[in-house]
Amino acid sequence: MRIKEIIVVEGKSDTTAIRRAVDADTIETGGSAIPPWVIERIARAQKARGVIVFTDPDFQGERIRKIISQKVPGCKHAFITKADGKGKRNLGVEYATPEVIREALASVRTEAEAPAELITMNDMIDAGLVGGARAKERRTKLGEKLGVGYANANQLHKRILMLQITREEFAHALAWVEAQEE
Repeated sequence: MRIKEIIVVEGKSDTTAIRRAVDADTIETGGSAIPPWVIERIARAQKARGVIVFTDPDFQGERIRKIISQKVPGCKHAFITKADGKGKRNLGVEYATPEVIREALASVRTEAEAPAELITMNDMIDAGLVGGARAKERRTKLGEKLGVGYANANQLHKRILMLQITREEFAHALAWVEAQEE
């Protein structure tokens, strides 16, 4: 499977894992303190071939994703769950199986530059994703089903907007979450 876009990852181990799964070029950020020259390289790659941001499902990975999204608009995003990226001691793309990586890359989402609010925060409250005893668990399952990863309520709302999750996709994923609870 050849990936046209350039995949942005955090480090060399992530590049190795990506290349075990697919034929792709990568740019490594070298961690969360992304130097300006790396941002410039990502911006050039976005213009030339497109970019898929594929960072670890942890705080630093989300921080890197946010920095890149702010500085290089219009990127695509691939996500894995914490369970799929769990290693013996750490968490990351490098621990995901080739199958999980291929599935994440097959389900990339493109961020919208000026997102319309298709799903409101009130919709999320009504769905039991904000506040309440089971909100975190429901958000985790919803993020997994939508393929956007785990996030707190505000981050999930922003991600739903940025990736233009439709009302239909949201309703379908929510029905799946509710079925899991039965």
